[in-house]
Amino acid sequence: MATSRSVEDRVTRAAEDTLTEQHYVTAIDVLLRLGWLAPPHVDLWRQGRLECLEEMVQAGPAKQLTAMHTLQTWATRHGLTPSETEYTARTRDRRRLRFSFSGHPDIERAYRTHWVSPDLSRRRAERLQAAANKPPDLVVVSPLHEWTCAGCATTGDGLLLMQDDEPHCMRCVQLDHLVFLPAGDAVRTRRVRQASTLTAVVVRFSRSRKRYERRGLLVEPDALEVSS
Repeated sequence: MATSRSVEDRVTRAAEDTLTEQHYVTAIDVLLRLGWLAPPHVDLWRQGRLECLEEMVQAGPAKQLTAMHTLQTWATRHGLTPSETEYTARTRDRRRLRFSFSGHPDIERAYRTHWVSPDLSRRRAERLQAAANKPPDLVVVSPLHEWTCAGCATTGDGLLLMQDDEPHCMRCVQLDHLVFLPAGDAVRTRRVRQASTLTAVVVRFSRSRKRYERRGLLVEPDALEVSS
């Protein structure tokens, strides 16, 4: 019982802190604050490289159940508005991401629900919902070494897209018609992004900083010409 009460208290504090910062709360936000999830693991899941998010949750089923129930109870008691959100992968097929091992609709719905502050104006709440439902950027990697495409078995050092935890070349994921726009001109980048119906962020791993850094954007050629 003490353990359950401790989890409930921690979930409540995590939810309150998150709501104060961003005016809405999600199950992922709470799990991150609890330390049961790490941002890199969420990123792997977003890339479609995990079967489900629960693979990376560092807590047993009982604790997870308590946390999810506590979040829902707390949010309902405080009059937060539930908003079900689509979570799609950063893959070419934009598949729906799965949260749980079981895939049970009720569990998936609980994870997808964003609890929004009732203090927000209707317009701001709508903007939040639109941003949450917007498909995430495709992320293309500029590699440091040669690699072999899982789709066509060609080897090279060109750009790759990770899909199903395997590297794929631009041709296999049908992105080879896009052109590269280097980072550096924020105004032009914004204008080109708006004009291009398909884009992908290009990143490269920095050995010195030990992280992936943005190098630019892949965009449709016509969009690049429009901004010139």
